[in-house]
Amino acid sequence: MPATVGRRMDRLAPIRRVTRRIDRRTALRAGVVATVAYAAWLAAGAFGRPYNFFDMKIYHGAVVWWANGNELYEFIAPATTLGFTYPPFGGLVMLPMALLPVDAAGWLNALASIGALALVLAGLLRPVVDRLGWPLWLTVAIATPLALAIEPGRETLGYGQVNLLLFALIMADLIGLRWRARRGTRFDPTDGPLRRFVFSGAWAGAGIGLATAVKLTPALFIAYLLITRQWRAAATAVGTAIGVTLASFAFVGTESRAYFGSVLWQTERVGAADMTPNQSLAGLLARLYDSIETPGLLWLAFAVLLLALGLSRAASARADGDELTAFTLVGLTANVISPISWSHHLVWVIPAIIVLADAAVRRREASRGPVQRASQASSYGGPPGVNGLRPPIWYPTLTGLRHGVAALGLYLLFLISPIWPYEHQLPEVSHYQDGLFGALMENSLAVALIVLVAALPWRPGAEPAFYTDRFGRALLAHGRR
Repeated sequence: MPATVGRRMDRLAPIRRVTRRIDRRTALRAGVVATVAYAAWLAAGAFGRPYNFFDMKIYHGAVVWWANGNELYEFIAPATTLGFTYPPFGGLVMLPMALLPVDAAGWLNALASIGALALVLAGLLRPVVDRLGWPLWLTVAIATPLALAIEPGRETLGYGQVNLLLFALIMADLIGLRWRARRGTRFDPTDGPLRRFVFSGAWAGAGIGLATAVKLTPALFIAYLLITRQWRAAATAVGTAIGVTLASFAFVGTESRAYFGSVLWQTERVGAADMTPNQSLAGLLARLYDSIETPGLLWLAFAVLLLALGLSRAASARADGDELTAFTLVGLTANVISPISWSHHLVWVIPAIIVLADAAVRRREASRGPVQRASQASSYGGPPGVNGLRPPIWYPTLTGLRHGVAALGLYLLFLISPIWPYEHQLPEVSHYQDGLFGALMENSLAVALIVLVAALPWRPGAEPAFYTDRFGRALLAHGRR
C-alpha cells in the first residue's frame, strides 16, 4: 500500500509543479494590477483636484426638485448660477436618482462608469491583444486604472459626470459594426434568435442615437455615418434619437417645449467661454483674445475648417480599414468644434492613445523582416509591397519611435494636466498673467486636440468594419478578426 501511494504521488508531482507555477503567475499578475491601480490612485490625487460630486449634486438636486412637482429647468443649484442643461430625455434617465442620497448616486454613477470603461477597453483592445498573444483580462485590468487616472477619467468620476457612459454607448456601435461585418460573411445557423440578433450587429447606431438624445454633441457621429454611406447604422441612430425625443414630448411635454424652445439656446447656463476647463476651440480663442466671449466669425471659420478636416480624415481612415481611428477622429472633432468642451468631456483621448501605441507596435513588428501575405501586411500597418512582400527596414530600433513617444507624451499631458496651475478667470485675472508659457499651458489640452484631429495616424487594415476591400477579404480568409 505505501508503495502504491508513493507511485500515485509521483504521478501527481508534475501536476503540482504546474499548479504552483500557475499560482505564482497569477499572484504576480495580481500584484502588477494592484501596483498599477495604486499608482493610478496616487497620480489622480497628485495631479487631480478635490472632488465632491459637484455636477452630480446639480443633477440630483434638479431631479429631486422635478420629482416634487416643480419645473425641471427652473432649478438653480444653491450658491451657484447653474441648473440642469441636458435634454428632457436625460432628465428622465436620471430621474430614479431622486430615490437615492446624493453621495450614493455619485458612487453608483462612478461604479457604472468604471464598469462601462472596462467593457469598452475590452472591446477596443481585443484585436490588439489577440495579435500580440497577451491575456485580455490582464491588459484590461491594467488599462482601466491608467485610463481613469488621466484628466477626463478622474474628472468624470469626481464630478459625477456621464461622459464615460455616453462614450460606452457610442463605442458599442463600433463593436456592433464589427460584428455585423463578420456575421454578414459567416453565419452560424445554430445560434438562437436573441444571440443571432445581438451578434448580427443589426442594432448598430442605437448607441449613438441614445447618446445624442442625452447630449447633442454625439450627433456628429450621425453625420459621419452618412458621409461614409453606412445607411443602416445612420438610419438606426436617427430613428433612435428621434424616437426617444418624441417619447419625451409625450411624457414630459412641458419640459420638452421649454428645452427646445429656450433652454437649448441659453449658452450662459453652462458658463463663460474663456473658463480654463473649456478646452474647445472656442475656449482657446476666447483666452487668446483675453475675452470672456469667443470671437464669433473667427471661431466659425476655424470650426468649419476643422470639421471638414476631421470628418474627411475619419472617412479616409474607415476606407483604409481602421474604424476605431475613424470613430476617434469624429469624437475628437466634436470636442474641438463644440462651443463648450470641459476637460471631463475629452474622453476621446483614451482611444487616441491606444491607436498611437498600437501604431508604434505595428511598425516595430513590420521592421523585423519581410511580410509574405497581404493579410499580414495589413495587420502590420500598411499595404504590401510588390508581390505581397515588404522589404526589411534597416533601422528597426527607431521604427515606430515617434508614435510611441506621441502616445506616451499624450498620456503624460493628460495625466499631469498643466491647465490647472495656470487657471485664470476674467475679469479678475488676465489669461496672460503668467506670460506666454502660462498661456500655452492653460491651452495645452485644446492644442493637443487640434493636433490630433490634424495628425492622428490610422492603421490600414487594422480593424475594418466591412469586408468589401482587398484587406478585408484577406483578413477574413486568414481568420483574422
